[in-house]
Amino acid sequence: MHVLDNPDGLSTRAQVFLCRAGTRQPEQPRLLTDFMQVPDRSGRLIAAPLELTVRREDFAARFGGLRYDVRRSVRIGDERLDTLRRWQFDLLDMVRAERTGWSFAWYGERVSSPVFYLAHTDGRFGVSSGGPFLEVCPSINHLIEGHALMDELYDWEPVPPSSLEAWVPNDMTNAHLGELLAALPPVPEASGPCDRWWRSDELAIRLFQGWTGSQPRPTGVMIWSRNGQI
Repeated sequence: MHVLDNPDGLSTRAQVFLCRAGTRQPEQPRLLTDFMQVPDRSGRLIAAPLELTVRREDFAARFGGLRYDVRRSVRIGDERLDTLRRWQFDLLDMVRAERTGWSFAWYGERVSSPVFYLAHTDGRFGVSSGGPFLEVCPSINHLIEGHALMDELYDWEPVPPSSLEAWVPNDMTNAHLGELLAALPPVPEASGPCDRWWRSDELAIRLFQGWTGSQPRPTGVMIWSRNGQI
């Protein structure tokens, strides 16, 4: 069942966000996964394997046609930037054989981007800049939870350093950041190994790995304060 009809598994925050910001557009005509020929790791075309068919069609049934705008505030130098980014959950035709399992492409964020957006057959959301699958979130639900939290913080004051784009992270790995994190409760429903959130009533911090294939992936930080002080 579509996530807008049955948001079970999402937090109250995410459900409120989808109720306010989410819309559903009719799915565009497409070739069902059952009838696709896909390249295996050697490049040979084969019939779509069962795990790919199940996961890709489940994605279409659960999220297909979903649209929402995420409000985001960042501070670049002395300037606060407020943006509105549209996310579009429609399948694209591209399918890839990964080192383990498969991934399939979908539209993602409607912005000029050096990466394309993937869902893995093991449930993870990730991106690729032409190279390997780069994990971003453990699941699409985690991605939506992070968007709901980002949108909720829109009226707070962003604290520099910051980054407008996830593929260009700004580092701030110092002792003061560690002290801030130690005093904050984590937000597990929005967090995973590559994108982690902490939030209190006065302060919110996001640490995330950059959307780049360079190793090790650089760590970005985004901080918001309710009163502008940390």
